[in-house]
Amino acid sequence: MRIRATVAAVSGAMALSAFAVPAAQAADNGSSFRAEAAKVLQAAHAATSGKTAFSSSTAADGAPYAMDVTFSNFKIAKAVKVGTTNHVSTTVTYTLTHGADVDVTADDFLTGPYIYKGSYNTPDNMLLGDAPATCTATSSTTETCTGLIDIYPGDDELINSDAGTWHGGALAIAFNGQDPSSDTFDVTKVGYADQGDLGTTLVQRYSKLTVNASPEPVTKGKTITVTGKLSRANWEDHKYHGYTNQYVKLQFRKKGTTTYTTLKTIKSDSYGNLKTTTTASVDGYYRYSFAGTTTTPAVSATGDFVDVQ
Repeated sequence: MRIRATVAAVSGAMALSAFAVPAAQAADNGSSFRAEAAKVLQAAHAATSGKTAFSSSTAADGAPYAMDVTFSNFKIAKAVKVGTTNHVSTTVTYTLTHGADVDVTADDFLTGPYIYKGSYNTPDNMLLGDAPATCTATSSTTETCTGLIDIYPGDDELINSDAGTWHGGALAIAFNGQDPSSDTFDVTKVGYADQGDLGTTLVQRYSKLTVNASPEPVTKGKTITVTGKLSRANWEDHKYHGYTNQYVKLQFRKKGTTTYTTLKTIKSDSYGNLKTTTTASVDGYYRYSFAGTTTTPAVSATGDFVDVQ
């Protein structure tokens, strides 16, 4: 199983209380970024519980020290559509601003974006990328960075209640020659910075919509029955289930044209099924169209052609 990040407050700064990444998995991803970030974040949480986060007074207790790094200009897609099993990634760009004493050119200086569900201090879940962001200097104290958020729904990273609005953040770690996999790893020599509430995105349960209009062909003036189903991804059993009690439009496009016109609006039943009737007039395409919700993206079925005789 990949990660379902359990997170906890650290006196005003976010850290992970359980964020383990198996070594084999890190190797499969080609990066140990998640595991390395996890080790520092866990240390930060353990050492600063009940204290001012990352203050110099906590260094002796095993915390990383606070780095002079801040983040801004965070940009992410408005929505990320996630199915039941396929890996999904989305690009994030942001600006990193640092003090003159922070060596962002060091090989072991790492930064990356993340998104979290819930509040910054007590989030319900958190997702990062498999690898750190890549950055380009724009001045002596600023860099423009690009990273990914990687999501693996088939590995139980998400539950259905996670669908909806997520907030964006970014972090930076300076290992300063410390090897996080070593028994002699000294986290007090590691620099750390973390900032949330930089932006928002919708993480949505991928939706599907089908349509079937019959009979085909049909005599002009006769009744056409249009059936279909609206379904969406279930992140807990990794299957698609009907999306119930949702308003869906029945639309028609005349043969030889490009625009659909709404004929009526109906609701999906308790299984997500759709069924209604209309009168045959001319050759054309029938489809169902769903406008979407915060948890589920908009989707339109591929039009089903009916020959009217």
